[in-house]
Amino acid sequence: MNYLEFKFLIEPLQPASEILIAELGMAGFESFVENEDGITAYIPKEEYDAESMAGIHILQSNEFDISFTQTEIEQVNWNIEWEKNFHPIVVNDQCGVRAPFHPKPDVKYDIVIEPKMSFGTGHHATTHMMIEFLLEQDLQGKKVLDMGCGTGVLAIVAEKRGASQLDAIDIDNWCYQNTLENVERNDCHKIETFEGGAELLQGRHYDVIIANINRNILLEDMETYNNSLNEGGELYLSGFYSKDIPVIKKECEKYGMEYNDYKEREDWVALKF
Repeated sequence: MNYLEFKFLIEPLQPASEILIAELGMAGFESFVENEDGITAYIPKEEYDAESMAGIHILQSNEFDISFTQTEIEQVNWNIEWEKNFHPIVVNDQCGVRAPFHPKPDVKYDIVIEPKMSFGTGHHATTHMMIEFLLEQDLQGKKVLDMGCGTGVLAIVAEKRGASQLDAIDIDNWCYQNTLENVERNDCHKIETFEGGAELLQGRHYDVIIANINRNILLEDMETYNNSLNEGGELYLSGFYSKDIPVIKKECEKYGMEYNDYKEREDWVALKF
């Protein structure tokens, strides 16, 4: 089977690359490699539909400068491609995030992630900051929600940190499937994984909610998060820039949530309420 390889040049890179990957995934693209100046995306030639490409909204956006070239290639070994670009990390000298083929680091929490098409390996600044928050908090016996779970890495860290019951939710089927695999890979037994959006939170309540998504979805679903948070609970938000802090804080405070802490990394921020 031959594939079509699309090389996208993106300026500025974030958050455009994440949005583009999500839209391409919906259009049938099977794998992505992130580069310093953009992404490379692959789709089987027989499944490519030019009309679907024309429907990729971010390509029409005036906020980003995105161009691409297209090449036909023979079948790609995806493992080799992402192994070249996925390197192990260690957060706060406590938590390592690595692929199955990396050696085990000398850390308290050794998390093994095979990302495939999902998001959240710890390499992105938002995931890294969320892991930092989880390492700082007492999660013993708490019920935790990982909303927009991606690879499931944050739910996995939370279980390793002592959470007693966890829900991991993502609207993307690839993320749902990948989370199931990574939960099993890390020998986790307290995480339930669901495919869907904020509608699944009806009647559910948590001591801790982690939502690493993007600004617009966070704002849209904030009331639902508030309704699902137990009295005295903690809400951790990321997926936006420092310039977005005022509007995020205003929305949270509208529902009586109190701003508590802040982290910043590579222009991205994470907030605790």
